[in-house]
Amino acid sequence: MEAVCYGKKWDVAMAYDAGGNAAAALPYLMGTKFGLRYVVQPQLTQYNGPWYRQRCDREGADRELVAQINGLRLHVFQQNFSPAFGEVPRWAGFECLPRVTYRLEDISDPERVFAGFDKSRRQRQIRRAEKVLAPDCGLSPEEFARFHAQYWQSRGKSDVLSQDFIVRVIAAALSRRQGILLALRDRQGVLQAARFVAYDENCAYALMSALQPGHPNGASALLFWQILLQLTGRCKSFDFEGSMDPGIAYSYELYGAAPTTYYQVRRFRNALLRKVIGGRI
Repeated sequence: MEAVCYGKKWDVAMAYDAGGNAAAALPYLMGTKFGLRYVVQPQLTQYNGPWYRQRCDREGADRELVAQINGLRLHVFQQNFSPAFGEVPRWAGFECLPRVTYRLEDISDPERVFAGFDKSRRQRQIRRAEKVLAPDCGLSPEEFARFHAQYWQSRGKSDVLSQDFIVRVIAAALSRRQGILLALRDRQGVLQAARFVAYDENCAYALMSALQPGHPNGASALLFWQILLQLTGRCKSFDFEGSMDPGIAYSYELYGAAPTTYYQVRRFRNALLRKVIGGRI
């Protein structure tokens, strides 16, 4: 949370059992906009939601967490709970909306995963790209941040992520051995593609990627395949982090990824805020 919330206000709601042990925790980012107090997802953070100690009294813990959230006097609360969360608490006054991401649930055998790729992705993209591109594990966070900004500029847009933010997040993950930053270069050493993923023992998450204009066909597919090889033995699953856009979803399905439901838990102080703001904060 510190890496993605640096310079912003964040905190953790805590619940304790009768013995004074932590039973549950709910980290959150809080901000103010146009006089409205809100809790939303930090940048590059697809999921939040509570953490529970095993065999704790969830009902009691939820009452304490909700009481603390209520004490913040928020106009808007909105968090996404991970697909691995299990049963989503039905907190009084909160909506629980199903959303969809795309996941490879078992990446323990990369060759089996590769066999599940669409044939054209395997043969016409990855195998051909392997002939002209080589992986580079030496890209620095600073180099990636510049490349990421150039990528968005090439598309006529500004990068919504600051250079400092990108560097800080990548450096934090790499220092904890919970991130992979991988690049692809052509035979002349020109950077053609790069991607950063963060992971824990359960799942890896595709957070940022960038491509050179005019990159060789299959660069993105080869980059994912090379990252998948590096993740073998480090985590169980891979989350593409979205998307409910049909075109993007179809691209993920070509890797054999399956739609996976997660839930967005939210609450608006009144009906007008729900209508005017929705999920746009």
